[in-house]
Amino acid sequence: MARRYDTNDATDRATGLREAASAVRRGELVVLPTDTVYGVGADAFSAEAVADLLQAKGRGRGMPTPVLIGSPNTLHGLVTDFSELAWELVDAFWPGALTLVAKHQPSLKWDLGDTRGTVAVRMPLHPVAIELLTDVGPMAVSSANLTGHPAPENCDAAQEMLGDSISVYLDGGPTPGIVPSSIVDVSGSVPLLLREGAISAEELRKVVPDLEVAN
Repeated sequence: MARRYDTNDATDRATGLREAASAVRRGELVVLPTDTVYGVGADAFSAEAVADLLQAKGRGRGMPTPVLIGSPNTLHGLVTDFSELAWELVDAFWPGALTLVAKHQPSLKWDLGDTRGTVAVRMPLHPVAIELLTDVGPMAVSSANLTGHPAPENCDAAQEMLGDSISVYLDGGPTPGIVPSSIVDVSGSVPLLLREGAISAEELRKVVPDLEVAN
């Protein structure tokens, strides 16, 4: 049976974060608030847990799961060929609603789906998410909804869709934003905006003037 904790209550928050971290380490799924929408997360390095995440959402391997991290320093162990322009985007917009697609370290033992050698990575601007990520390390996190349904803005909506496929729900109240993150591919020579979300192309171009927009 799923357990749910109110992270706006100090005692419940401490217990919930401890239980969520334990669940992640056991290879189980947790739901957590972010600065965009609620996410369902698993240990990024557990192929079985990531497969369970995709199954819970009804999602195929053709849409790989993004990875959330608790600090920009974590990037050093996850990505390769990360350009100066990419670091400028990190400096300007992290933590926040910017997902960067980069080449991942070929030595990493993970299976996030059909990634073709890249990983979509973000540091969210939400204290509960950052605290959990700092404790357990990189997590594979996708929006906490069934595929084809709206991304949840509160824990009730997430729990209604995902039910007991989740071990721990961290309820942080309504999320501060409902617009998804913007996605920029920095794996090539020129940054490419794949999805315009919470951060506009105009804002991004203030940092990387040569940004191109995908058709």
